[in-house]
Amino acid sequence: MVIANGENSAEPNGIDKQSAKTLFDSGVDVITTGNHVFRKSSVFSYLDDEKYILRPLNLPSECPGHGDTVIKIDGIRILVLNVLGQAFMEPSESPFSAIERALNKNAGEYDFCVLDIHAEATGEKKAIAYNFSDRISCVFGTHTHVQTNDAQILDGTCAYVTDIGMCGACDSILGVKKEAVIFKLKTKMLSKFDFSEGEIELNGAVFEVDRDTYKPLGVEILKIKGDIK
Repeated sequence: MVIANGENSAEPNGIDKQSAKTLFDSGVDVITTGNHVFRKSSVFSYLDDEKYILRPLNLPSECPGHGDTVIKIDGIRILVLNVLGQAFMEPSESPFSAIERALNKNAGEYDFCVLDIHAEATGEKKAIAYNFSDRISCVFGTHTHVQTNDAQILDGTCAYVTDIGMCGACDSILGVKKEAVIFKLKTKMLSKFDFSEGEIELNGAVFEVDRDTYKPLGVEILKIKGDIK
């Protein structure tokens, strides 16, 4: 099963129907997002209709889309959840409350659960993972674009990585052209954040789950640089 966070898949950020289609056509099964998910209004109705694209659970219920889905892969039912962190982020509902509600709503309908925490603070991500370590098998963080070297099993029941990193140009600042970011930081003026080009790095993680117990067997960081093709 492949999960990809696609909230910056459309230029200059956000997600649209075409970028989502590209991800699905490439083999992605479920797309998660984050705080940029609503940057393009054209995607609103698509988020309502497409069950395998998630927006964060803890956004207001009036927002388009949904934050949880169950997908069946090789006979196994996998619940996928997506939440925003609260520290250093725009206001949102408690991710703890939102996750609890989603787990209860889907009780009996899934075999194991995977969670994408889209957040700034590393401590907040790990706190959420520990809180649900006996109920969620795989937890990974997104948002910082910088991969962390802390793949581990929490409490023997939850595979965890604080941030799986980005997929984008190596010669960049978080995937964006260096000049644009430097200009904004130096002048405090608006700057168009275009994607950088050149050699690509692909970051992620590979989680292994036992088919019988649904407990994690391991998690490994994935980092590939160069010609992805």
